[in-house]
Amino acid sequence: MLFDREEVMTEFQNYVKKYNQEDERIRLKIEHTYRVARLCEQIAESLSLTKEKIELAWLIGMLHDIGRFEQLKNYRTFIDSESINHAEYGVHLLFEQGMIRTFCKDSRYDALIQASIFYHNAYRLPKNLKQETKFFCDLLRDADKIDILKVSVDIPLQTIYDVSDSQMKQAVITPEVMENFFEHHAINHKLKKSPIDHIIGHISLVFELVYPISLTIVEEQGYLRQMLNFQTENATTQKQLWLLKQDMQNYIALKSL
Repeated sequence: MLFDREEVMTEFQNYVKKYNQEDERIRLKIEHTYRVARLCEQIAESLSLTKEKIELAWLIGMLHDIGRFEQLKNYRTFIDSESINHAEYGVHLLFEQGMIRTFCKDSRYDALIQASIFYHNAYRLPKNLKQETKFFCDLLRDADKIDILKVSVDIPLQTIYDVSDSQMKQAVITPEVMENFFEHHAINHKLKKSPIDHIIGHISLVFELVYPISLTIVEEQGYLRQMLNFQTENATTQKQLWLLKQDMQNYIALKSL
């Protein structure tokens, strides 16, 4: 057995105890971690992986955001560009400070786990990754993106982006963000200038999903539809959202053929 799942859960719970769990953003990341781990497992099962590789996928999901808690504690934000790269910091905690051994005594998959966590928030994966490493990077990135859609619907926008509801409802989508969306890939963070650009950025994550079951899960959950039906109070934004919605529906229809 690669590791004991109950021990991993206990160690994770012990680790997050030192953070203020009355903080909604801390609770958000704890709950996000459990869901991403389950999604990693679900995607792995759909691909008929061995039991050990399915367990490995779950473990990577459990560890992928370990750097988020120190980020929020020290910088009071989840925005990497305004603080630290949480994925790189997670790798620092796990592999430079040795925390990985509290979760998994077996070191055979250390390089794969490290790469999967390090690159899970990267805009693009390096082209020189080994095939198996890329496979698990894609798997984790799919699971993370799926749950980001849920978070975007369930958590008040001001909690995530520090903007008011009225600011979000009055905002217009940046033209460059619209153009990026129609190219069918994730929105580059550097293009986001308006509060609502963050919502469009999350919607665009669907274009990056790799495994067939990932898109199926997104459609079944329904969060994508809710985001595309965002109730803006700006007439220009209403037209923009209508165009994006039509484009996404066409994209999904083609991918489902």
